[in-house]
Amino acid sequence: MKTIDKIPITKIQRASKLVSTGAKVGVNYVKYYGDKLVNSKAEAKERLNKNNAEDIYDSLKQLKGSALKVAQMLSMEKSLLPQAYVEKFSLSQFSVPPLSPALVIKTFKKYFGKSPNELFDTFNATSVNAASIGQVHIAEKNGKKLAVKIQYPGVAESISSDLAMVKPIAMSMFNIKGKDSDKYFREVETKLIEETNYILEIKQSKEVAKACAHIPNLLFPEYYEELSSQRIITMDYMDGIHLSEFTAINKDNDVANQVGQALWDFYMYQIHILRKVHADPHPGNFLVSEEGKLIALDFGCMKSIPDSFYTPYFELAKKENIENEALFLSKLYELEILKEEDSKDEVSFFTEMFHKMLSLFAKPLQDETFDFSDAYFFEEIAALGEHYSKNTELRKMNGNRGSKHFIYINRTFFGLYNLMFDLKAKNIKINNFHTL
Repeated sequence: MKTIDKIPITKIQRASKLVSTGAKVGVNYVKYYGDKLVNSKAEAKERLNKNNAEDIYDSLKQLKGSALKVAQMLSMEKSLLPQAYVEKFSLSQFSVPPLSPALVIKTFKKYFGKSPNELFDTFNATSVNAASIGQVHIAEKNGKKLAVKIQYPGVAESISSDLAMVKPIAMSMFNIKGKDSDKYFREVETKLIEETNYILEIKQSKEVAKACAHIPNLLFPEYYEELSSQRIITMDYMDGIHLSEFTAINKDNDVANQVGQALWDFYMYQIHILRKVHADPHPGNFLVSEEGKLIALDFGCMKSIPDSFYTPYFELAKKENIENEALFLSKLYELEILKEEDSKDEVSFFTEMFHKMLSLFAKPLQDETFDFSDAYFFEEIAALGEHYSKNTELRKMNGNRGSKHFIYINRTFFGLYNLMFDLKAKNIKINNFHTL
């Protein structure tokens, strides 16, 4: 794969890149209007999505950082995006052009005052894995094989300006209005800034690994602070294949169920016991070992769950509460989904909308076991998402809904559900974490 010698760092450089990409997308639309005159609208639309996805991704992979992280987050929204975007943006999870060896060495000298070969017995300057915020190299020291994660230059410094450029587009896409909409963007910005703080990531990684060490079939690497810095992390190299690769080749249902149960237990234990969760559940953050054990990586994005949100959120997951009209309504206000200033029509519309969503989305949490290989369940979720994405009445209303905590908690559950479906995990014990 071709390497990158430099990354646009300044606000002007990054904005110019996005503007040029916008121009390419405009050309694609011109082609689309001509295409649908001679071909079917469906075929023309499919080509438009494919061309736009390719041009947008090619731009984001050069910008890296928060711009590419947004693509990574969107790639998990399989029910909301056209397939062309999902396929292209999924590459951001663990396969993007890496930094050149020269830039890698320069980064080491900046943070350690030494080249990597002075710190390690051996160091491969060619990346084995490149994602949105950093890339991974293999090294050895004292006979131990290590994975060294290096953050891309300028990523931390460009977060605020990147989000400022994305904000108007996001507000339009999700119909966000009102003076308090900034709370959502501040939440995302805070988490992205935390993800670039590798000292914090090491601390969080060690805390989670210690707290979850008792969970069966779950493994974590060991981290080495003396070989780490604000922008570089050194940890054990873990043998395994990415979760998406495992699901593509696995034929053993028992192993899939074992991995799925470990994944589910890991998340439920964090959410319900630790009240702090690994809020970045995409395939690039998990490996599966040859023995069928789940390996959890990358704890840069950890979301604390305050009691004020946890209690009403999970009370609404209970079937009897969803069917209790008065209680259901009170919890919608408590979670800021409904507001005191809402009109009668807004209260009626959003109450019905969230009743449908929660009645469906909470199903896995309501039984002793759940079959995540059930395609019909995920088709229902996709159909509901598509229904509201096309709802003209919703577009007229203020989409500024819900506590800021929804952003990462919902992202966690959507990502977790998708991973469980990819695994085709069956008969998963939902409350197994209580017995561990």
